[in-house]
Amino acid sequence: MAFDTTAKSFRNSLVLCFASFQGPGPFPGVVDISEVGAGLPEYRASLLAGKGFAVMALAYYNYEDLPKSIEILHLEYFEEAVNYLLNRPEVKGPGLGLLGISKGGDLCLSMASFLKGITAATIINGCVANIGGVLQYKDETLPPLSINRNRIKVSEDGLVDIVDVLNCPLEGPDQKSFIPVERAECTFLFLVGLDDHNWKSEFYANEASNRLQAHGKEKPQIVFYPGAGHCIEPPYFPMCRASMHSLLGSPVIWGGEPRAHAVAQVDAWNQLRTFFHKHLGDKE
Repeated sequence: MAFDTTAKSFRNSLVLCFASFQGPGPFPGVVDISEVGAGLPEYRASLLAGKGFAVMALAYYNYEDLPKSIEILHLEYFEEAVNYLLNRPEVKGPGLGLLGISKGGDLCLSMASFLKGITAATIINGCVANIGGVLQYKDETLPPLSINRNRIKVSEDGLVDIVDVLNCPLEGPDQKSFIPVERAECTFLFLVGLDDHNWKSEFYANEASNRLQAHGKEKPQIVFYPGAGHCIEPPYFPMCRASMHSLLGSPVIWGGEPRAHAVAQVDAWNQLRTFFHKHLGDKE
């Protein structure tokens, strides 16, 4: 199923948050993309808007008239979002920031790799390979990284641990799923929970760094958080240890130790704000 990129569909799938009380603008622009199953949450966008950014929270499936699955995603839809935000009078340009968590992280990596107009990207526990469904852009296609369900583990309390389910994107046919991050012209920040039980975020961040440097690109900033799980939210959000996985259809463990995870959320929020202010302009 393909995305409908008509004006009606696109306008229904975004929330714009502008920091009007910070002054007349224009402001540094950021596109915020959430995890699978999230619909169109706007809390990150709203909080960032209060810190001097013009933020677009963008849905990509299972919202309003968008498709109900991620079987096929078209990057042209995200390209339209980038161009739309850049053309807003409230946005200073010349480039945008991207903020993605989980599946939103690999989408942001793909946007940075294929699209123009991206200056800085923050990836929170993202994968360096395309996940979940086919990604298409013009005449290029990234297949999804394959999985092995035999590696699913179940805890004593019936929760599913899927950290080992995805295959390695460095081996065999799965190399075709590796996002060509070496094409990106932006600066990257990776925020990584070392107790992530959704997938191997530490490995993915390091492999993105290796690929970038092997092609003569700048080494990305990577911040590791011992004891932090997959769902690194803004400060003081309660830690989500486990919940229903919208694609798997089972309750899964996300990882994280409460105290360490809470500390990570505070620091990660400061890190990404500082990163965007540095690379997109304007100081708090």
